[in-house]
Amino acid sequence: MRTGASLIRRLTTTNPLVGDVALAAAASVVSLLLTHERTPENGLWAPTDTTGQILIVLSSAPLVARRRAPVVTWALACAVWTVEMASGYWPVAASFGPLLCLYTVAAARPPRTIAVCTVLTCAGWGYSAVVDEINAVPALVGKVVVTAVLCALGLTHRELARRNERLATLTEQLRREQEERARRAVAEERVRIARELHDVVAHHMSVISVQAGLAGYVFGSDPGTARQALGTIATTSQEALEEMRRLLSVLRVDQRGEGGVPYDAVPGMARIGELAERVGAAGVQVEVRTSGEPRALAPGVELCAYRVIQEALTNVLKHAAPARAVVRVQYHPHQLVVVVTDDGAPAMPPRAADGLSSSGHGLIGMRERARLYGGTVTVGPRPEGGFEVRLTLPTSARAD
Repeated sequence: MRTGASLIRRLTTTNPLVGDVALAAAASVVSLLLTHERTPENGLWAPTDTTGQILIVLSSAPLVARRRAPVVTWALACAVWTVEMASGYWPVAASFGPLLCLYTVAAARPPRTIAVCTVLTCAGWGYSAVVDEINAVPALVGKVVVTAVLCALGLTHRELARRNERLATLTEQLRREQEERARRAVAEERVRIARELHDVVAHHMSVISVQAGLAGYVFGSDPGTARQALGTIATTSQEALEEMRRLLSVLRVDQRGEGGVPYDAVPGMARIGELAERVGAAGVQVEVRTSGEPRALAPGVELCAYRVIQEALTNVLKHAAPARAVVRVQYHPHQLVVVVTDDGAPAMPPRAADGLSSSGHGLIGMRERARLYGGTVTVGPRPEGGFEVRLTLPTSARAD
């Protein structure tokens, strides 16, 4: 039974005409069966003969086109119904078609049209009450109530259809928003990965490039300096590999959804000294000055500060070397302020060192990092020469 019902539902959904034809046939059969239940005491109406049966079938036939032209089908059904009553046949048997068409009008047409069709249908019932001398008033009241109920059902169907349509629209909108959020999350993750890769690769490759150029320049005249430069290259490349392994470990997610390494494995303020030594070995003298009371900060805040200092020193190495840089780390009660300055030539455009060109991604990455933790980054030339990078971070910020 359930399979048959599902098949019928599928047929009527995919092809509404099939459902309308079935409805018209069912209305005709029920109406014809109803005529056999009628007794001679039902009033002055004539017995239903072949002509009456044909009129009953014709009154239900317009239901086939009720979805395409509700008002027209209602008018045709009512016309046959009127002929049925005028011929003296019992009007109830031929009323199924007009009433079902009225239901369709209520479900698909404006209120004014519904009101007109309802009033005219009730007028037909009024005519039948005038002709019928037995229980005329109670019968009229019952028929009017049935008509009103069908109209109410049609209006309810219309409202449900509108709600379903709105629900479908909202569901589609929600699906698109979810897809957009997913795409945005993927894009943000790509930007984050690209930023990490830039911070790791650009700094270490800049040091390696400078040291390789120095080693090649003094290879014949100063073997000791060349060996020292090659040692710096080896150390820096090893550090770059370790940074890349750390980054890949953080990006790799295990089955429980946790990172492969703990978050405190990322570089923080404790490694600023190592960073200064590495840049110093590449030819830029770096001095680190700390004011305030140093304290442990959120891992994300420390990583942000470390990366900004790393990018600033890398830019000094690429564009202002040989130069002297000063890193000032200021611990305030509710802020961390980092200022990186160099004494490069004033008002000079950025220069690419050893064939490394600046694309501006580093400065964008610094600002994005600071914004992520509620901070700001300002970059600009100093009046006395060189550049200044200033980072301000609220120390209460936590990684998202």
